[in-house]
Amino acid sequence: MEERLQKILSQAGIASRRKAEELIQAGRVSVNGATITELGSKADLERDHIKVDSKLLRAPKRHIYIALNKPKGCVTTVSDPEGRPTVMHLLRGVKDRVFPVGRLDYNSEGLLLMTNDGEFAHRITAPASHMIKTYVVKVTGPLTAEQEKEFQEGISLHGKRTSPAQLKRIKAGTNPWYEVRLAEGRQNQIRIMFKHFGRLVEKLRRVKIGFLELDLPPGRYRLLTPREIERFRKLMKMESD
Repeated sequence: MEERLQKILSQAGIASRRKAEELIQAGRVSVNGATITELGSKADLERDHIKVDSKLLRAPKRHIYIALNKPKGCVTTVSDPEGRPTVMHLLRGVKDRVFPVGRLDYNSEGLLLMTNDGEFAHRITAPASHMIKTYVVKVTGPLTAEQEKEFQEGISLHGKRTSPAQLKRIKAGTNPWYEVRLAEGRQNQIRIMFKHFGRLVEKLRRVKIGFLELDLPPGRYRLLTPREIERFRKLMKMESD
């Protein structure tokens, strides 16, 4: 059956659907020997020879879902041109080719999902899923009541207003801790939002994605249970497009 090329790539575990679109536009994907750069292109994985970087595409034998506690000092990518350690270095013993679902920046830590199920990754990161992510954040000084209200209502970020956020101070002091709950996750969003109010983030840890809580020491991973995978699917209503 013919499907959009970026959907085929994501379902085959090459990358998330957004990353698959970037691979196509970069001319790294071919179908039956012809390089494809148009995003609307369709193909059939069973019938066509689809290659990414000259390697023949095959559907994964099984889907795998991993929860990882990302430590500080590694990047959330499959490879890094600067030679920094990536989250892939932490997955010793995982033979399946997986990729990160969303991202945590270099200095952030906490719960990160990894998978080779591109449709699952796409649904979790898509704004329409409204998947709440919970963070604990240590900052250089408390916000005023007015600033907290403005943070919760959303600020202008790169010309676009951020979605409403939930904010709760969980530890008072000169350098207080806040719990932040977001349904969207634009790059460096929490750091930029606090910086907007003149506060720098000293520590940032994601402790929850949807219902799934961080239950691992830094640098360790585990497979999601079948029950957890099913709960995510129900949350995202993963019917086929």
